[in-house]
Parts: sequence; C-alpha cells; structure tokens
Amino acid sequence: MPGSVEGIHVAAAESELPRPVEAVEVTADGIVGDRYGQARDLTLIEAEALEGLREETDIELSAAASRRQVLTRGISLNDLVGERFAVGAVECVGQELCEPCNHLQGLTQPGVLRGLVHRGGLRADIVSGGRIAVGDAVTPLP
Repeated sequence: MPGSVEGIHVAAAESELPRPVEAVEVTADGIVGDRYGQARDLTLIEAEALEGLREETDIELSAAASRRQVLTRGISLNDLVGERFAVGAVECVGQELCEPCNHLQGLTQPGVLRGLVHRGGLRADIVSGGRIAVGDAVTPLP
C-alpha cells in the first residue's frame, strides 16, 4: 500500500527555517532551490513520527522544524532502507535512517533527540529526477 506526500519544506540557506511549498523539481543533484540542492539526496520524515513525538513527550515539532524535506503519511520509511521507491515522479533508493542529532535538538528543544531515535526519517539517494507535489504517492518499487 503506497503512502503519500503530506508536505514539502525547502530553505534557500541552512540558517533559515524551511518553508512549505506545494511542489518541487528534483534533479539527480537534489531539490532545485533547496539549501542542500547539490547533496544528491532527499530527506523524508513520517507525519506519524511527529505525532508520536507529541503524544509521548508533549513536544510539538513541526515538519519544517524537523529539517526534513518531504513529510510522508501511510508508509514506513524505516522499511525503505536499501530499497528502491518512488516519491511522485522521483525514483530513490533508501540510503540510511536520518537519526536526530544534537544540532537538531539545539535548534528545537531538549527531548527531540531522544524522542525521534529510530524514527527521525530517511535519507535517500536520488536515482532519477522529476517533480514531487503534495498529494503524490510514495511507493516501493520492484
């Protein structure tokens, strides 16, 4: 069962809080116009992880504050490590879990690091570019 893109957040500079956008163009080098546009990867986080963080710790962390580019719903990102999948028209391979770090906690609040361990998202290599829009499917590929 595919998941979906619930949000997309980009920032022109690392010091900026990412802003929501409806769609992005992605090349093999990354998201066009994003601070990590030449990073050759995509970062994703599950809406369910942010909801779980709030329920378990009372920490309200927005998708933008998570610093991940794509917010998903309905798909286990941890299961995509080492797997091929599509986000909209973009083909990716799950590279590694995006574990939270002290930098993220420093930008947000104490407890974020512990609260997002093993559910801080996914870093994925971009295999082929295309367009990603809010509402697009996130689908494992054969």
